[in-house]
Amino acid sequence: MTAPENEIFDNPTPWVADHIRAYLDTGGVEGHLYQGWPTLLLTTRGRRTGKLRRTALIYGRDQDRYLLVASNGGADRHPAWYLNLTDTPTVSLQVGSDHFTATARTATAEEKPRLWQIMTELFSQYAKYQEESARELPLVILTPQVPPG
Repeated sequence: MTAPENEIFDNPTPWVADHIRAYLDTGGVEGHLYQGWPTLLLTTRGRRTGKLRRTALIYGRDQDRYLLVASNGGADRHPAWYLNLTDTPTVSLQVGSDHFTATARTATAEEKPRLWQIMTELFSQYAKYQEESARELPLVILTPQVPPG
């Protein structure tokens, strides 16, 4: 038996799954701020399975756009969520109690320095991850298709 097309599979890492559950159970009251950092729930379509995949990520803002760093903790491979959204750029977000669809794209070389500064001021560990990684950490821009609220 296959899973329904709209069934969402949460990140299986225990602490991330706990974070997602608290976020969902409280409508974003708990979980939106995680250890002091703003977080959102990102749902992507799996590039190989076609399943919906949800994870929690630290985000920044650039006017009405949301910013993510595909750091994968500085690992030498991109996180699955990033590979998924490069294949299918229409994603679902929950930011606090707001739910909406957004279009994802990787920041261009011209855009990245200013946006990277926003993200490293928010979460300085990203700079360390970049120093230690053999790959360029992508910075993702999420543009809401309809403004949240």
